[in-house]
Amino acid sequence: MSYDYEKWIRPGKLPHIWCPGCGHGIVMKGLIRALDICGLEKNNTAIVSGIGCASRLPGYIDACTLHTAHGRAAAFATGVKMAKPEMTVICCGGDGDGTAIGGNHFIHACRRNIDMTYVLLNNHIYGMTGGQFSPCTPTGAKASTTPYGNPDPIFDISKLAIGAGATFVARTTAFHATQIDKLIAEGIKHKGMAVIEVVDDCPTTYGRRNKFRSVVDMMKVLKDTAVPVAAAAKMTAEQLEGKLLTGVLYKEDKPEYCEQYAKIIAKVKGA
Repeated sequence: MSYDYEKWIRPGKLPHIWCPGCGHGIVMKGLIRALDICGLEKNNTAIVSGIGCASRLPGYIDACTLHTAHGRAAAFATGVKMAKPEMTVICCGGDGDGTAIGGNHFIHACRRNIDMTYVLLNNHIYGMTGGQFSPCTPTGAKASTTPYGNPDPIFDISKLAIGAGATFVARTTAFHATQIDKLIAEGIKHKGMAVIEVVDDCPTTYGRRNKFRSVVDMMKVLKDTAVPVAAAAKMTAEQLEGKLLTGVLYKEDKPEYCEQYAKIIAKVKGA
């Protein structure tokens, strides 16, 4: 299948700013394929981000885009969807932006089950702002603010989204590039809050500090730790230790927030 990448690339914005070997470019290409698969139109598609390496992604896509305040992507996207419920609304951001400073907005967007798709790029670090540890930096890993190893346990982003109320949750990795577009497209088509976690790599601020010799080594880790949901069902708890489940992790049909809100408005007007 051929994809119309040129339609969705904003003229004059390439080359991108990401470091050589960064997985964010792979995710952006997967998102563009998903937009094409879904047959979306630029003027009816809003892509919203906060601050950080991953949040630069919408700037390269020729659609209705918002580059907002740190951690506030879900809040701004909620506003767009409430004002223009007919639009397709997509959030993009990193693990720090989405689950640390933006964690409160993230969980409440999930709780409301508002019809948007959140593509959360998890590279285990605050990349752009100095390499600080994030809620997803593995325990024991080094960052600029944990030079002797991170003592904190991590957030499981997908479990967090499910627990908060998102009705479509999926996970993949930057290594599994051909799965990214399929999961994002499925999330876009889902009526309700969809969260697609893409685990990718930061070779500069995470890889160097944690003694990865190359991007290939980082990608190999993504390949070796990923286990499809169907395969995981046949494995023991011991076999799944340290593994990442990939694919659609959760899907449920529930009332969507904008539709419920519209019913209240209609009720008040008719009173």
